Amino acid sequence: MIKLVMCLTRRADLSREQFLDYWQNSHGPFFMKNASTMRAKRYLQDQTLTSPINDAFRQSRKMMAEFDGIAEVWFESEDDLMDAMSTAEGQELAEALLKDEGNFVDHEKSCAFLVREQAF
Repeated sequence: MIKLVMCLTRRADLSREQFLDYWQNSHGPFFMKNASTMRAKRYLQDQTLTSPINDAFRQSRKMMAEFDGIAEVWFESEDDLMDAMSTAEGQELAEALLKDEGNFVDHEKSCAFLVREQAF
């Protein structure tokens, strides 16, 4: 099992509340409606809290500002993901998801990568 992790920064013209509202109530349902096309096994939104504890972590460790949220999408394997996204339907969905992300995500200040969980 692998996971796609997307660390998301909101568009500058949106408050965190507006970003979270769109992500949870528009993009999330859109993604879930189409999850089987990309063979996604699970989808999770980690929505960043506006909290003085986040400020304390950042300041005490001299870290950069937190992301506005993290999306996690589980897949059976890289090959399974690539097979699903190489179909015409998968490519059309990828374009639609990218376009919808543009409604709330600043892609230039965000990142995405594949990971494998390692439990201890």
